[in-house]
Amino acid sequence: MNEQKLGFIYALCAFFFWGLVPIYYKQVMMVPPFEILAARVVFSVIVLLFLLTVSKQFNTIKPILKSLSKMKYLIIASLLISLNWFTFIYAISVDKIVEASLGYFITPLVSVALGFFIFKENINKTQKIAILLAFVAMIYQLITIGNIPIIALSLAFSFGFYGMVRKKVQIASIPGLFIETIIILPIALIYLYFIYNNGTSVFNTLSFYNLSMLSLSGLVTVLPLLWFNSAAIRMDLTTLGFLQYIGPTVAFLVAIFIYDENVNINKLIIFFIIWIALVIFSFDAVKRRRK
Repeated sequence: MNEQKLGFIYALCAFFFWGLVPIYYKQVMMVPPFEILAARVVFSVIVLLFLLTVSKQFNTIKPILKSLSKMKYLIIASLLISLNWFTFIYAISVDKIVEASLGYFITPLVSVALGFFIFKENINKTQKIAILLAFVAMIYQLITIGNIPIIALSLAFSFGFYGMVRKKVQIASIPGLFIETIIILPIALIYLYFIYNNGTSVFNTLSFYNLSMLSLSGLVTVLPLLWFNSAAIRMDLTTLGFLQYIGPTVAFLVAIFIYDENVNINKLIIFFIIWIALVIFSFDAVKRRRK
């Protein structure tokens, strides 16, 4: 099997896995979102420690910790990815998987918009049309449904900013994610200790199955990231960009067909507008890639 095909398989594994993650979190929904987030941070650190040991990447950690400029960006990245994780967990807990999938659909468009408005990056007319369509979709929801999709926008903007911050640092994903989780680890441990002392923690009430499922949150966080990295080094970014829509598509289908989330005609119109924007955006990316 050549490297391109192997990369394609890794990409499919990563994006399908991310799309199915809501099924995993539904298994531990008896735990409050903040407690799940804290557990996710703790178990992610454990998994990342193991991976750093196996891959012998510990020597890359010390120079990063000594760099004030890199640590400044990683602290910001840590807060952004924590917000993204919590929002996603919260969305699942309140049966808003459809809206969460919308957030990840519009993330690429939000990233381009952030680059234009904040970093003054040049964007072409086609990209402007795609961004405008996404804006029209948000306005349409505000008019027809009566609210702004806060969860979707929180996911899109937190991950969009996160991607930009990580791009500034240029650190390998596993050491970078390890430092990000280490930064937020003290807060997670203090929170877990506080709720345990107050008797408000649900850990003592969990069955062996539920506790085992919760302990897998670190692996659920890191495993698809490893697959994604393996795909990224083996295939072109344009193809990888197309495949990234598998994740939110699978999550969208999971929400409708497994958890019976309500999707009325107005929501379908919103998604249809976003999908048109993504088609325009993606074909423009292909054209620019060929040039």
